[in-house]
Amino acid sequence: MPTVRMFSVHCLVGRYPRVPRQRNPAAAVVVSAVLAAAAALAGCEYSYDDGRGELPRAPVVTDAAIPRDPLQDRPVSGAELDAWAKEVLPDAEGQVFHINYGTVTAGRQKTGTTGQLPSGTYSLTLACRSERRVSFTVRDAEFALVDLSLRCGTSRVNVVHLSKDSVLRMTVEARSDANFAYRISRI
Repeated sequence: MPTVRMFSVHCLVGRYPRVPRQRNPAAAVVVSAVLAAAAALAGCEYSYDDGRGELPRAPVVTDAAIPRDPLQDRPVSGAELDAWAKEVLPDAEGQVFHINYGTVTAGRQKTGTTGQLPSGTYSLTLACRSERRVSFTVRDAEFALVDLSLRCGTSRVNVVHLSKDSVLRMTVEARSDANFAYRISRI
């Protein structure tokens, strides 16, 4: 088998004499001047007098927001319940398919079903009135579409898409007496 001869680094070392690097004093001065100018500019601040005085200080507000009336969270009945439901479920744009509201007692649940809803996208508005949270669950035949615990005093709007015609089952649960309201409308 033939062999290939390779050069060794040792044979190259002796051929070229080593030349010492020369330092250029002018380059060192230029580099020093550039670094000094950058350091000087980094600490600069530009200010001018535009003729206006100092800006007034913002007033310090120490008053907390006015707390909500705790009586607004207590469940109501009769005509007050009807008025509350109209307030939290105002007229909706689009086609309304189902509206329900009522009262659920502590530790109990209320269930209801919608009629057959055609496939499409729906807006589901949920609201409650209670001193504690109220749980809402919306299911079709297969899945839970909405499962949430709502802080009462606010309305919540969820968007639900039904890929096929479905009947929705609504479940409302509360730990303390509560009013509930929900509306399903097509978007």
